[in-house]
Amino acid sequence: MAGKRSDHYSGIGGQAVLEGVMMRNKNRYAVAVRTPDNDINVAVEEYVPFGPDNFIAKLPFIRGVFAFIDSMILGIKTLNYSAAFYEEEDLRTKRRQKKKLLDRILGDKAEGFLSTVTVIFSLILAIGIFMLLPYFISDFLRRFIVSDTVIAITEGVIRIVIFVMYLLLISLMSDIKRTFMYHGAEHKCINCIETGNALTVENVMRASRQHKRCGTSFMFLVVFISIILFMFIRVEEPVLRVVIRLLLIPVISGISYEIIRLAGRYDNFLIRLISSPGMLLQKLTTREPDEKMAEVAIASVEAVFDWRAYLLKEFRIEIPYEEEVDYYA
Repeated sequence: MAGKRSDHYSGIGGQAVLEGVMMRNKNRYAVAVRTPDNDINVAVEEYVPFGPDNFIAKLPFIRGVFAFIDSMILGIKTLNYSAAFYEEEDLRTKRRQKKKLLDRILGDKAEGFLSTVTVIFSLILAIGIFMLLPYFISDFLRRFIVSDTVIAITEGVIRIVIFVMYLLLISLMSDIKRTFMYHGAEHKCINCIETGNALTVENVMRASRQHKRCGTSFMFLVVFISIILFMFIRVEEPVLRVVIRLLLIPVISGISYEIIRLAGRYDNFLIRLISSPGMLLQKLTTREPDEKMAEVAIASVEAVFDWRAYLLKEFRIEIPYEEEVDYYA
């Protein structure tokens, strides 16, 4: 499966937020946001992983479950942070009042509580739309289709259609379009340095906006792998079929994570074949950014990743350091 090792893996990743980009390097992450007054605000923090700090959480397939939860927690947290720059004053005041109330009740656990509730709600919504809804639609079709194999394939096709339609619909929203442009800027920054180029606006704009380690590719793999597993795991009892689908979600996410890891580290025909549908879907979830968006993405990378040292180590390209910016100030 592995084959030829992919050169120059940087290990950094991120996501688009409202008018900005979050970049993560190990447990350190930065959020860069283009503020309403056209400045770039950069915040850097340490992230404490969700899973236990032991070897179990780092085992193949198990680590993918914790990585997925971490990405959701951090994604929601950074999205809320960026959105706060564009809230109306009355909404900002209400948010502060709610936060003060929760702080009184829960103390320093208030933020964690809110993040947990949001993640649980998001997971329930995603499971309902992308896992259970296709099952119930295909189960309804059992009165017209006798073959279990055809039913399983039908459920998979419905799941893919719902996923693609969801991406198409949200891509029509103006705010999402801009977020997808920042998503493109995030990918372009990573591709820029991983192909041995200095992290400048000009180089970033020339880089590809598609990347094999993208969350879009991960989500497609979740859908695709669920189709394969559900085709082979069959039971007669309808309630048990639902339970099995729910219980297999961690397994599916764990397998998908391992494939994404391989895609980021290795390059061969099979890896390219598996990655191609996700790369194609990225044409929906990424758009070409403008230069101002590239500047924001670059600021986020530079806050947590020494790309000059990386280029020197991986490509033997030496680029002089400019004046460092203290992003913690």
